[in-house]
Amino acid sequence: MNWLVALGLRAGAEIRFRRQDGERWMPGKVMGRESDGSIDLRDARGRSRAIPVELIEVAERGPRGGKVWTPLTEIVARTEQLDLFGDT
Repeated sequence: MNWLVALGLRAGAEIRFRRQDGERWMPGKVMGRESDGSIDLRDARGRSRAIPVELIEVAERGPRGGKVWTPLTEIVARTEQLDLFGDT
């Protein structure tokens, strides 16, 4: 599961995803990673999905304590920057 941490995720994390750019957001939970680099997740109906990182947003706590959605690509960039300077 080391690769999940490298992406800034954890198993069971609450996410939302789109199957294609421009579609509506659908809720899901992170399960793992696929061999092609996409994220393995379960949608609200329990179906398995393999979604590219670019189409996923992660629930985080905002500055006032509410839920905000952050693109996974931003979280990955943040994590890589911290690793670059040895802060993690």
